[in-house]
Amino acid sequence: MTDQRSYDDRDGWIWFDGKLAPWREANIHVLTHALHYASSVFEGQRAYGGEIFKLTEHSTRLRRSASLLGFELPWSVEEIDAACRETLKANNLEDAYMRPVAWRGSEQMGVAAQRTKPHMAIACWEWGAYFGDEAARKGIRLDISPWRRPAPYTAPTQSKASGLYMICTLAKHAAENKGYNDALMFDWRGQVAEATGANAFFVKDGAIHTPTPDCFLDGITRRTVMELARRRGIDVIERTIWPEELEGFEQFFLTGSAAEVTPVASAGPWNFEVGDLTLQLRQDYLDLVNRRLANA
Repeated sequence: MTDQRSYDDRDGWIWFDGKLAPWREANIHVLTHALHYASSVFEGQRAYGGEIFKLTEHSTRLRRSASLLGFELPWSVEEIDAACRETLKANNLEDAYMRPVAWRGSEQMGVAAQRTKPHMAIACWEWGAYFGDEAARKGIRLDISPWRRPAPYTAPTQSKASGLYMICTLAKHAAENKGYNDALMFDWRGQVAEATGANAFFVKDGAIHTPTPDCFLDGITRRTVMELARRRGIDVIERTIWPEELEGFEQFFLTGSAAEVTPVASAGPWNFEVGDLTLQLRQDYLDLVNRRLANA
């Protein structure tokens, strides 16, 4: 069952600007620049058996995301790694979802933010399957979003920036209001892009096809699954994919730190099977993150 407790009223510890703070006391001012102007970046990562998967890659991306938004974090990658581990340990969790977030503070108000100070917090909590336990068996249903991923010349699309997720929330709400699990998003050109928080993969004739990430994140889980597929000798093709091609694909799955590897049963008018290749890659990924693959 999904935990329905408010995220501001829980027991535990949140790492906040260099030290652990009681969960309910990890607060910021209402005039924080990030709240008004979306000058915030974040990561989503999971711990399995007490180890945070691809932690250094996530910490590196967090710093890079902040830099792309024009502010530099005073914490090194190694310090962010250590803070994440400290937070996980303080909350006595083995399997958890983690949310590092960095933002501009309240030292200056207005569009300009040169005098603001960077801040960072890290929280973690127990979080099961993002789409629910049945998703792996039956596959999820996607709507086709009326919102599109923006062009890279309109926003820093390679940053995991909170402002870019406004479109995702709109798309997901529109889909859920119609009874779907999530939405498939096209980009500004009309090409297939991604779901609201996960990368897209399609299977045809034993090969995997995935959109080129030129206006959305090249996900850490995305790259991991591509490597797992290649280990099995499966061709992985990054390319432009147009909506009219979806009818010809046999399988469709999503990847992400939250979604892990999730099969898709349908997207708009197009239907897909929850096939052996998808299920094999899902198992390979779960084996890897749980350290059961001999060559991991």
